[in-house]
Amino acid sequence: MANKTILKFGQPEGADSNDLPGWVVVDGKPTMKTAVQHTTGDGKVLSGTWQATPGTYHASYTDYEFVHMISGRIIITPDGGAPVEVGPGDAFVVEADFRGTWKIIEPVTKHFVVTLGS
Repeated sequence: MANKTILKFGQPEGADSNDLPGWVVVDGKPTMKTAVQHTTGDGKVLSGTWQATPGTYHASYTDYEFVHMISGRIIITPDGGAPVEVGPGDAFVVEADFRGTWKIIEPVTKHFVVTLGS
């Protein structure tokens, strides 16, 4: 019998290669892939795997995100704020009103949980 209350992520399959809404390239030629691997029954929470190549995006968030970095290195700088460097093993949250840059230093793989409409 399959366990319906626990889902273990495998390799991301069927990833979307489009840039996320609100993300604009501002330096280099970064690319991203987003694989949503689980959505709650009410559609309010998404989780999965995100991968990106070096370069810089300016991001505008509308939803809360929890992140666990698997590999790579990023410098995240809120507009008008201080930079925060994150790397493998780091966990952090991004509030729904975040505006700023994500400078991808090394190719990144992260797991994410997004709460829609937060």
